Amino acid sequence: MYNLILFGPPGSGKGTQAAKLVEAHGFLHISTGDMFRYELKNNTKLGQEARAYMDRGDLVPDEVTIAMLRKRVEDNPGVPGIIFDGFPRTPPQAEALNELMDQLDTQINALILLDINEETVVQRILGRGATSGRADDAAVDTIKTRYANFLKYTSPVFAYYEELELAHRVDGLKSIEEVAASVKEIVEKEMDK
Repeated sequence: MYNLILFGPPGSGKGTQAAKLVEAHGFLHISTGDMFRYELKNNTKLGQEARAYMDRGDLVPDEVTIAMLRKRVEDNPGVPGIIFDGFPRTPPQAEALNELMDQLDTQINALILLDINEETVVQRILGRGATSGRADDAAVDTIKTRYANFLKYTSPVFAYYEELELAHRVDGLKSIEEVAASVKEIVEKEMDK
């Protein structure tokens, strides 16, 4: 089983590249945002637990998120690999994900950072906001805050996986096809190990 973290700021193209990998390899794509929306919409036990924290204005604890991830993985046996998108966001979450992988008798094989700058993030998300209808995709200040939060809180995750010699950086400013070729090269090289 090949397990990959697609990593990058909002608007870096994680969803686009994940779709290409799913098509090419049949991986399971787990977007934590989509996962949370599903659990909340369907009022599952985990969704109810998450909602209780959210209704109080608290962050959903890592244990709840990890339980949701475990459920998604266990509900999809036999997949050749998993793409994690939107998780982990902090080094403690990275440690928790590694523990989950150990419990499932597998491991994280690579983290691929789709590296883009703030200006590109703003342009891409404003473009997406024109069609998504999401308020947080239409306000420049909100987009810049999301980018700053990525740098402050999430970037240490890259360093965590770099220490494990699993981190890769791809120039996310290139065309979708060029980025896909770089990601494919990393994945296929790693899968051949």
